Amino acid sequence: MNVNANTPPDLRAGTNLSIPWQDWLSLVLLWVGAGVVLLPLFVVFLTSLTPSGMVSNLNVGSTTGWTWANYREAWERGNFLLAFANSTLVALAVTALQILTSALAGYALARFKFWGRQAVLLIVLATLVIPFQLLVIPVFLVLKWGHLINTYAALILPTAANGFGIFLMRQYFQTIPVELEEAAAIDGANRLQILWRVMLPLARPALVTLFLFTFIAEWNDLFKPLVFTTRPELRTVQLALAEFQEQFTNNWSLMMAAVVIATIPVVVLFLVGQRQFIRGIAATGIKN
Repeated sequence: MNVNANTPPDLRAGTNLSIPWQDWLSLVLLWVGAGVVLLPLFVVFLTSLTPSGMVSNLNVGSTTGWTWANYREAWERGNFLLAFANSTLVALAVTALQILTSALAGYALARFKFWGRQAVLLIVLATLVIPFQLLVIPVFLVLKWGHLINTYAALILPTAANGFGIFLMRQYFQTIPVELEEAAAIDGANRLQILWRVMLPLARPALVTLFLFTFIAEWNDLFKPLVFTTRPELRTVQLALAEFQEQFTNNWSLMMAAVVIATIPVVVLFLVGQRQFIRGIAATGIKN
């Protein structure tokens, strides 16, 4: 290989490029962290494949006798079909409302100049530190006053707006150049048209991030169905899973199969949208 003054120093020394030990250390720590996180999930999956009665005999790791029948039995005994339908309906409705309210409020806080804007933003941020459990009594009274207890509205309306979503969309909108809106305004677009046709398409990573956060949170929510509903036909996945665990406390194989069934939708959803999710999280911290 010909070496001249323009050759990079690493190539002058030879073709073997060494990787810094800091990168190796980071890679090892990442693999260890991933293993710590994934090991319990792996044990849950192996347990779900173990025939009933064999878990106590420490045969979880053995491939002998693995069966998928636990999933079918758990699905039928837990009546997860109705629970999946209810959770999907509630999660999609709450997600759609949060995207709508967060986009409108976030755009107003990012672009409109009005008195008290910073105070409104601080109030929105303050809601993030208030647990929903502290608000359950006034929310319950409002729902009872509106005759909404034991309805789908009781599971949807209390979380139709969220301070995190508003802040997320506000941060992302601020990363979009104002010149794009000015060009659309010159073409005759009003504020809503600018939001719908210009801002929201450019804010797809933030929208996907908000969708994933909201959908997964609603899918995993046990508190609202437990407090605001008593009708069996309104059972969600988490409520059905809690009742299933009470019935099959000693049957670890069926319990773990039910856990895997309840977890699969959110895992698949995250894997599909992870690229946009990472972009949305990375971009929202660029500008305050």
